Amino acid sequence: MTRDVCVVVPTIREYECVRAYLRNARDHGFDTDRLFVVLVTEDFCDTQAMRAMLDEEGVAGAVFDGSDREQWYGEQGIAEYDHLVPAASHAQTSFGLLYMWANEDFEYGVFIDDDTLPHDEWDFFGTHLENLHHEGEVEEVTSDEQWVNVLYQSDADLYPRGYPYSAMDEAVETSATETEHVVASQGLWTNVPDLDAVRILMDGDLRGQAQTRTDFDDFDRDFVASDGDYLTVCSMNLAFRREVIPAFYQFPMDDNAWDVGRFDDIWSGVLLKRAADVVGGEIYNGGPLCEHNKAPRSTFDDLANEVAGLELNEHFWTEVAAVEPDSASYEAVARAVGRRLADGDYEEYNNGAFLNECGEYLLDWVACLDALAEREATATADD
Repeated sequence: MTRDVCVVVPTIREYECVRAYLRNARDHGFDTDRLFVVLVTEDFCDTQAMRAMLDEEGVAGAVFDGSDREQWYGEQGIAEYDHLVPAASHAQTSFGLLYMWANEDFEYGVFIDDDTLPHDEWDFFGTHLENLHHEGEVEEVTSDEQWVNVLYQSDADLYPRGYPYSAMDEAVETSATETEHVVASQGLWTNVPDLDAVRILMDGDLRGQAQTRTDFDDFDRDFVASDGDYLTVCSMNLAFRREVIPAFYQFPMDDNAWDVGRFDDIWSGVLLKRAADVVGGEIYNGGPLCEHNKAPRSTFDDLANEVAGLELNEHFWTEVAAVEPDSASYEAVARAVGRRLADGDYEEYNNGAFLNECGEYLLDWVACLDALAEREATATADD
């Protein structure tokens, strides 16, 4: 069996969650020889213990702290692009995408957050791959606001992190559709819902979690968002095809001059949805659910990390939706969005210049992937 699934786990704390996901795979008969686990961490973390864990579990993998990443960039000849992956940020999942792109055997990627655990009811990896190969009927959701709330089935009236405030109170319509090419599988979550700080405060919680919790009953069925509609994509429980990587850059949060944070996976999901609509693909949502055990922390700390980007989040998606790429490819969509953001005039928004930087970084992202592909092609020719 080819080792074709790259599992990317950004972690500075609970890296041993990997054991639970591997146990789930073995319990359900999923071949763990297909997996390669990439732990993306920091220099101050115990990388030796992380490598020992992978050895003890008998799974192939690698651990990359900041120094390791710097060395890897040099070895790949892409040191000039090291700014694309911010330091000490969840957006470091972008490094996992670069690692995948440099290794052509990986057909699929899986993002797992270290504060999650799999549910025994689902074959975690198997279900994600089944979703990516799903061809047939599934529920399609649309709204009059062009946004689909991934929690629309719940009676709790929750809106997830990144859902625009201007798109709330939407009118939802559902119908049946046929999927032909699923490019991403977003598993949703029980226990702590993925909310932003404002909504957590409105839910009466000061510890960064939520008083309202989600359970199996909040997720009755799988679904896709209609062509032209957007949705929040959370990278805590997500599988995707290799082909989407050019249009799946995790935008550079936290380590920027404007202190914008917490929208890396949200904005990458908006970009991915636009590209999937152009190319002809679907983002499949629902199972496998994971258990989200977000650690308690000050809700006001989260608010401080989010507030710099809240206004930008209301407008980012309209910029992405407006592009008309010159061809139907993920790279073409990424280039078109990159150019629009880099050249846009956003002075009217708080921290609007960050959108310009995001555009420049997205163009660099595509160039970096081209450099990696060219290096791989040269190496193959030499062989």
